[in-house]
Amino acid sequence: MPRTHIARRTSVFSESVIREMTRLAMLHGAMNLAQGYPDFPAPAFIKQAAVDAINADINQYAITWGAPRLRRAIADKTRRFYGLEVDPDREVTVTCGATEAMMCAMLAVVEEGDEVIVFEPFYENYVPDAAMSGARLVFVTLRGEGFSFDPGELRRAFSPRTRAIIVNTPNNPSGKVFTRAELQQIAALCQEFDTLCITDEIYEHILYDGREHIPMATLPGMYERTITISGLSKTFSVTGWRLGYLVAPPHLTDALRKVHDFLTVGAPAPLQEAAAVAIEQADAYYAELREMYAAKRAILLDALRAAGFACHQPEGAYYIMADFSALGFDGDDTAFAHHLIRDIGVAPVPGSSFYRPGSDAGSRMVRFTFSKSDETLREAARRLASR
Repeated sequence: MPRTHIARRTSVFSESVIREMTRLAMLHGAMNLAQGYPDFPAPAFIKQAAVDAINADINQYAITWGAPRLRRAIADKTRRFYGLEVDPDREVTVTCGATEAMMCAMLAVVEEGDEVIVFEPFYENYVPDAAMSGARLVFVTLRGEGFSFDPGELRRAFSPRTRAIIVNTPNNPSGKVFTRAELQQIAALCQEFDTLCITDEIYEHILYDGREHIPMATLPGMYERTITISGLSKTFSVTGWRLGYLVAPPHLTDALRKVHDFLTVGAPAPLQEAAAVAIEQADAYYAELREMYAAKRAILLDALRAAGFACHQPEGAYYIMADFSALGFDGDDTAFAHHLIRDIGVAPVPGSSFYRPGSDAGSRMVRFTFSKSDETLREAARRLASR
């Protein structure tokens, strides 16, 4: 029997809990409210643009760091929406999804043993990203109905060893949108401790109740120390296209592009062309997107509350963290998620997967997504009502 050599970094994390729940949903015929992908069609204009690009034979490698038209579209959108002047040739990098963008950022700026601050609950990929880059994560917990952080706890998390802080707004899984005052507190600490800020803004256009998305890079003194991540997957309902991007000052972009080049070479060329068309034409579409998801949020919130869950009303993104403590279930969040999938026919994600290992903060919560058709959401509501 040959000796097996497995890198120690792989022992720090497990397979994706979200995708495990999707497999269980398929096995049991449950409504999949676990994984955040739409089960309804993408907008016609972006699909047609992809067909046109393929038929026009835009089918070979794009420039490694992104097709020029797409980088220009991203830079123009950044200026229109946020007043930030970005050089598409030196400060924009197109990646294979926001997931790759985050991995690029961690590998490009974090040394072995550096500390990286993460707010919990967090998107599950941040833990393996840290393990593969050699970072040590330092957690700051968002608490209460509004998922707020304690300023004192945040300050204590910073140290001379802090290399970066990850800020995900609008937040997955909580739906929190960080306020300007909160971002200013984070920015002040980044400048005091000479720390980078890596922002995951993939849900930037999915906002509710008049909330405003404020990019960290627009705050005074922050552009030079911020790596901004966003993408097309959530906004245009094309999660399978794997198109994301990074915006950063040139000195950081140089490092990001080196890592990106040898991770994936480049994102799909015809889909980049379609993405450019979509961004160029989408200014009016974003309002329709918010209106659509606000209606879906109402369907699922009403259903969960009627079924006895305690829920925070999300301010952005398309997830709901639901507390099942009042339902009398004798078991933890993983057991409850399996129960819902197997016995009720609705698949959530266990809340503990969004918190540090060993924490019990998510043990009475599960996460649902409302990035589904109204028919799917109403059928899930019917099944939850019958539990």
